[in-house]
Amino acid sequence: MKPSKHPIRLSLLALASAAAMSAYADPAIIYDMGGKFDKSFNEAAYNGMQRWTKETGKPYLEFEIANESQREQAIRRMAEKGANPIIGVGFSQASSIEKVAKEFPKLKFAIVDMVVNLPNVESVVFKEQEGSFLVGAMAAMASKTGKVGFVGGMDIPLIRRFACGYEQGAKFINAKAEVYQNMTGTTGAAWNDPGRGGELAKAQFAKGADVVFAAAGGTGIGVYQAAKDSGKLAIGVDSNQNHLQPGTMLTSMLKRVDVAVYNVSKNHKPGVTVLGLKEGGIDYAVDTHNAKLVSADMKKKVDAAKADIISGKIKVADYMAGNACKY
Repeated sequence: MKPSKHPIRLSLLALASAAAMSAYADPAIIYDMGGKFDKSFNEAAYNGMQRWTKETGKPYLEFEIANESQREQAIRRMAEKGANPIIGVGFSQASSIEKVAKEFPKLKFAIVDMVVNLPNVESVVFKEQEGSFLVGAMAAMASKTGKVGFVGGMDIPLIRRFACGYEQGAKFINAKAEVYQNMTGTTGAAWNDPGRGGELAKAQFAKGADVVFAAAGGTGIGVYQAAKDSGKLAIGVDSNQNHLQPGTMLTSMLKRVDVAVYNVSKNHKPGVTVLGLKEGGIDYAVDTHNAKLVSADMKKKVDAAKADIISGKIKVADYMAGNACKY
């Protein structure tokens, strides 16, 4: 009796399956807390992946973090499937990206908003202070009280960088401007707490602020609603959020996470990539939803400031570089 060939056939099939999995070779993206449809940071990353897949016709893998313990597991699962590159959205994923990237040195990884110094990792960071300066200047020009506000998400140096740039821009226009600042919390939950965001905005309005900038992910939705309800102005962040409350949104500080994710997916470059106004990674938004709120004089002044920042004439202090938050 001849021995069965089935075990060999099964082994070959298993090997073929494993090879196919390891050769997936399309990108994977792991969104951070708040979900990919947070209308802000994560959604910008999602839009970048959508642009890539529409241009290439190829698929990509994705995972939305529900709790902080899932990060490393999700990244490792993508690596085991052979996804390439694997993109972690948000500074909180840095340690997990670093750990898994060391385990899979032949795969490419990327991290947005933090630096991981490994030969197979691209780190994309932004000059948030530059865009925040511009919207701070706009806030001061639009303010009738000389008082403006800032609501941050999680209290971390990155968000302090937004606040610092915003204050510099406001005081560039009005040296006597008062800038109120509040952070939503100290954990990842601070990115998705619209109720608390609304409360903080209302407290700032009660003190006289009439324009509030939110750099808080999904929490910002509550800030914008509070501004609308109070007849005040708000400023969006990351994605163009002008459409969320037309007539209330003075502008949005654009942080082109979509561009970063698209570029990484298309042409991964190990090392650190820095995106600011000059590189087109940071900007402010004017469209049909806020055109009536942005006067020609306001736009002229903010565009002049933008040009001066790009040329180096205006130097915006970077909170994360240890610079004093003063203009």
